Amino acid sequence: MEHAPPRAATPASPDRSGEPARPRVPSQPTARDVSAPAARGEHTHSEPPAPRTPLRRTSVRGQVLDGLRGALVAGDLVPGEVYSAPGLAERFGVSATPVREAMQQLALEGAVEVVPNRGFRVVERDARELAELAEVRALIEVPVMLRLAHSVPADQWAALRPLAEETVAAAETGDRARYAESDRAFHGAVLGLGGNRQLASVAADLHRRAQWPLVTGPLSRRPTDLVADAAQHLALLEALAARDLPAVQSLVREHFAGAR
Repeated sequence: MEHAPPRAATPASPDRSGEPARPRVPSQPTARDVSAPAARGEHTHSEPPAPRTPLRRTSVRGQVLDGLRGALVAGDLVPGEVYSAPGLAERFGVSATPVREAMQQLALEGAVEVVPNRGFRVVERDARELAELAEVRALIEVPVMLRLAHSVPADQWAALRPLAEETVAAAETGDRARYAESDRAFHGAVLGLGGNRQLASVAADLHRRAQWPLVTGPLSRRPTDLVADAAQHLALLEALAARDLPAVQSLVREHFAGAR
């Protein structure tokens, strides 16, 4: 069987410079062209759906964490005692998972320590640790408050008065958990006027650590002491508004030394 001779390649016509023109190669689609959406703003079926945020679980964990913090301050969780996650979960009416996560957070904050195969032990602290925390807090907060006394106008200090009054109301009821929360809110608002979020975060952590119970328990401090402590908030606002720096320094140091 005879085969037809191959056709001779047609020479490309020369361009204007006299050189033969190169043959044109059809353009190929790029990876971007293949994967690009077919229309503006549309996504293809190959795109994974956006993950859903587990709001419910986060909310439960946060509520359990707040409840455990309140139980610590009130003395319901005794220093030196070991508590299991399932046992605490039964108390809160939730599963053990959010309780375990909340206790892990408390371990990071120094309130409890992990006991393998048993649960979490409430840390036993003494008066020396409390005094050390008070000293560190004073080193951080006193210079900040003295600086703010120079720069913050009196009307801004007056705006914080409701927070100070809430600490007085909480102290008068003897609710230690409520007082601890309102106390942190007041100090956080004062330091927040400085605009240094890192400093405020460190100070808040130290403040919370100072509120954990001692070995002797929270009842070592009488309710009348809480009322006196809360009254110092109002006095501090007045000194800050008046720019009475010696009074500010004295009040803050005394407040930290007596805080429990």
